[in-house]
Amino acid sequence: MITVTAATGHLGRLVIADLLDRGVPASEITAAVRTPSKAADLGVRVVEADYDRPETLAPAFAGTDQLLFISGDTLEQHTNVIDAARAAGVGLTVYTSGLRADTSSLTLMSGKHAPTERAIVASGIPYVFLRNGWYLENYTAQIPQFVENGVILGAAGDGRVSAASRADYAAAAVAALLAPVPGSVYELGGDEAFTMSELAAEVTRATGTTVVYKNLSEAEYAETLTGFGVPAPFAAVLANADRGLSVGDLHVDSGDLHRLIGRAPTTLAAALKSA
Repeated sequence: MITVTAATGHLGRLVIADLLDRGVPASEITAAVRTPSKAADLGVRVVEADYDRPETLAPAFAGTDQLLFISGDTLEQHTNVIDAARAAGVGLTVYTSGLRADTSSLTLMSGKHAPTERAIVASGIPYVFLRNGWYLENYTAQIPQFVENGVILGAAGDGRVSAASRADYAAAAVAALLAPVPGSVYELGGDEAFTMSELAAEVTRATGTTVVYKNLSEAEYAETLTGFGVPAPFAAVLANADRGLSVGDLHVDSGDLHRLIGRAPTTLAAALKSA
């Protein structure tokens, strides 16, 4: 049995659809979700699994050979999932982590992903870590704002980001579930990294509207985001991530994603054209 947590999210839905497309019987896939009524369209077995309600987790994971553990919001949630997976006798945990989780300067990595990886290792459950880079959708979703304002704001400097699409990361997760190599750690990202200035140039080409990149300090960017209505704690995380991007924390040239999915990941130009 393959169990996918957070299965009604963007990534989880893509993973389940890909598993079905590859011929995995629906009876061998479980969607573990917080709100089962939202998963009726997935076409697979559905169980309740709320990261914030530990009592729902172990029963949801019972009989699971491979668990795709899609990361949540807090370390406490992650601890609940790991404890339940161990109690349920899960055979393998595939965790969606973040780039260079164990060495990155991003607070997102040091505060959530790195300690989660350590807890999974300490649990004794065989594991695969999918250290996902940034999603191209992080940028394509903002095209209307970029075009309206004519500017992309950030604190990334000339740093390069190796972004890929959600579909690419979903395909990698499916590959890791169907042909797992326990103990593997994959640093995942697109083949063609880009700077924010290059992003602005691509948006300009794709839309016909001039868009430029304006670099700010980490503090200035966080303050600007807060002024736009982003909650201060989240604004700080976003600004810190951009600062990390500026020093190479979101750039990877491992080729792991390309090898796992057996094709070139989606490029920025293709993602912008599609969007």
